[in-house]
Amino acid sequence: MAGGADNFNGNDDGPQMISGINVTPLVDIMLVLLIIFMVTATYITAGGIKVDLPKAASGTEQTKSTLALTLTKENVLYLNGEKTDDGAVVKFIGDTLPRQPDLQAIIAADQSVSHGAVVHIIDLVKRAGVHRFAINVDPAAAAGAAAGK
Repeated sequence: MAGGADNFNGNDDGPQMISGINVTPLVDIMLVLLIIFMVTATYITAGGIKVDLPKAASGTEQTKSTLALTLTKENVLYLNGEKTDDGAVVKFIGDTLPRQPDLQAIIAADQSVSHGAVVHIIDLVKRAGVHRFAINVDPAAAAGAAAGK
């Protein structure tokens, strides 16, 4: 059987098993998955609540909190990205505070929202038991405005 089709390695020991793995299809699939992930990630981040944050030069980056409150210019309140009301915020705090006693509220309000509405949210959070809170501002825009002076 010299030179036969069943002889892969030149020996007459019979057919040899192919032990190599062709990685080209695997790389192709991974590249397609990466492209799909990159495209869908832009749609996920684009769905945020749009607010025009007030400018403050002393603003610092805040860590992600489990209590993110957003008040839009239409005076619509959002809790962690979902439309809500005062009662639901109090209930959420009551459920979360025993598990996270160091809970911090991050309050983001559009700059056109009245001062009284923001104070109401702060008061609501404090009465519910959260004593640490931060007001979300846009520090990058304020730094640019301060540099232009």
